[in-house]
Amino acid sequence: MAFFLARVRRNLLTRAFPRFALGVVFIYIYCEYLIYYVTQLPCDWPALKEEPVEEPVYAMVLADTHLLGSRQGHWLDKWRREWQMHRAFQTAMTLHRPETVFVLGDLFDEGKWCSESEFNDYVDRFHKLFKVPEGTSMHVVVGNHDIGFHYRITPKLARRFEIKLDAPPVKLVSIRANHFVLINSMAMEGDGCRLCTRAMKKIDRIADILKCSNGSPLCKGDVRLENYTRPIIMQHYPFYRESDSICTESDAAPLPERNNLFEERWDCLSKESTEYLVENLLPRAVFGAHTHHSCRVRHSFKPTTNHKIEFVEYTVPSFSWRNRLDPKYYLVTVSPAEIQVSKCGLPREWTMQVTAVLMLMVLLLFLRYYGTGNYFNYKLLSTRATKLTPGHYPEHADRDQMGKVSQFRPTGNRIQSLFM
Repeated sequence: MAFFLARVRRNLLTRAFPRFALGVVFIYIYCEYLIYYVTQLPCDWPALKEEPVEEPVYAMVLADTHLLGSRQGHWLDKWRREWQMHRAFQTAMTLHRPETVFVLGDLFDEGKWCSESEFNDYVDRFHKLFKVPEGTSMHVVVGNHDIGFHYRITPKLARRFEIKLDAPPVKLVSIRANHFVLINSMAMEGDGCRLCTRAMKKIDRIADILKCSNGSPLCKGDVRLENYTRPIIMQHYPFYRESDSICTESDAAPLPERNNLFEERWDCLSKESTEYLVENLLPRAVFGAHTHHSCRVRHSFKPTTNHKIEFVEYTVPSFSWRNRLDPKYYLVTVSPAEIQVSKCGLPREWTMQVTAVLMLMVLLLFLRYYGTGNYFNYKLLSTRATKLTPGHYPEHADRDQMGKVSQFRPTGNRIQSLFM
């Protein structure tokens, strides 16, 4: 028995434990790396209905990453969420290779409170976690968590975000006749503050450039774009709406939260600011965020009897597992003639946990029934030999076989020859 136990321990150390360790390593690699590929592989760039004259723009849109600071959240939660977003984003970069990335605000959870040194650390962390490959550009708009709601914004908070992340209150980005207008939503308060005045002057300037490019008689300047198309607005707040009750997507706000009334300038842009942007910029699509939930709204504005402006607004869900159980991002294919949008999901938290548990159970079952199958042959052989001794042999057994047992001496290979 002592010899048998020693042999089992030796076999467990030399064969079972290495197999178990390799299995655990594979489970870790799958649940922390490969699962992001498995989840995102089915998602691809949406196809255009018409063949574009020029290569379309392939843009990835995400929002509300909410990187934690020093005040809120546990350090383990901070590490875990940042690791998940990093792996999800880098996997998307590898699989989809977007030409440009738009991040629609609330990059940081505590940007409105943090000191200068902590903000610099925030920016460094963001660029490390969301590093884009060569050939991919990134454009950022500011959110209320980055510099505060309108009433809390100071010139210092607004300036440092603008400088560090190249995010002025309003910015025009043109890529192959596709024009994107990036807007600071908190600057759309309309109260005449310095930030608001600067933003509205820039919007008026861009609106004039678009009019001149379109050959409008209302053109006042001499700056024109090479090719005119209606712009796409990128901002943090959604356009004015009463609530999310009009949102019917599966990942829209849950009930009864979906029916909660929105507060203008807090949950969405004011009605006046929305109409101002629509009438001046004539957007063909709008992308917002802020609610952490998905929504698709078709707008139809009629500034005059003979003039109707129609477009679709997309509210982008949060990219962080702290805000959603199922984070998402958008892949957008843009040409001067059309826009197509595809929504890509990321693995749920419980999916990763259940997968890890199931894979561990399969590993243990494999080691129990297959991985250690030859370790107990000696024990089985000893048991069979014991049953064949004269004192334990059954009464109805063959006499010749009992004779063999009585002459049995456990030396050499006779145990084996006895059972042949």
